[in-house]
Amino acid sequence: MGISERKARQKADLRARILEAARAIVLTDGFAGLTMRKIAQAIEYSPGTLYLHFAGRDEIARDLCISGFRDLVAALTPVASVAEPRARIEALAEAYVRFGLEQAETYRLIFMVDPTIVSAIYDRPEAGGPDDPGTQAYGLIAGGFLALQAAGDLAPTADPMVLTDVFWASLHGVVSLKLTCPGFPATPVEVLVPALVASLLDGMLA
Repeated sequence: MGISERKARQKADLRARILEAARAIVLTDGFAGLTMRKIAQAIEYSPGTLYLHFAGRDEIARDLCISGFRDLVAALTPVASVAEPRARIEALAEAYVRFGLEQAETYRLIFMVDPTIVSAIYDRPEAGGPDDPGTQAYGLIAGGFLALQAAGDLAPTADPMVLTDVFWASLHGVVSLKLTCPGFPATPVEVLVPALVASLLDGMLA
């Protein structure tokens, strides 16, 4: 390995350590507790070293968001291959809500903390492309509604992409309410999520 390759690898390794430390801080202290000084202390480097790899906390948070979307894709992928379309949508709903509640700080960081950080994700050149994890997550959910349409099970007026948006927005509503107002809605998610899917689909099926 040449000197340039070794330096590039060392730089990548340190960048990964910075992100790992930042993620640990977010998971324990929340996004509000994430500071460059805390990250530097965690990896035993000076705060100035971090600025050689990231412009600041918001860039680190953006990269954590992208990583969080990858985690969401990983949570949805195992059930996205369920053959029967309605069963797939039900499984996707359960997997999405489970991810949001079990990885609460990651979910908050992706969707609920700072709109400017989330917006920065979509301002990247690769945003919307096939390798973008947000696009991949959306595609996994849309696949269920497209499968319903392909099977002839959607009403002629039903748009699978609009249904995908409504579905995602509804699931986000469930997760965000459970994270911010644990006692509301009182219905447990094990009952709430199937009821949500049924209410969405029953009026849209052919």
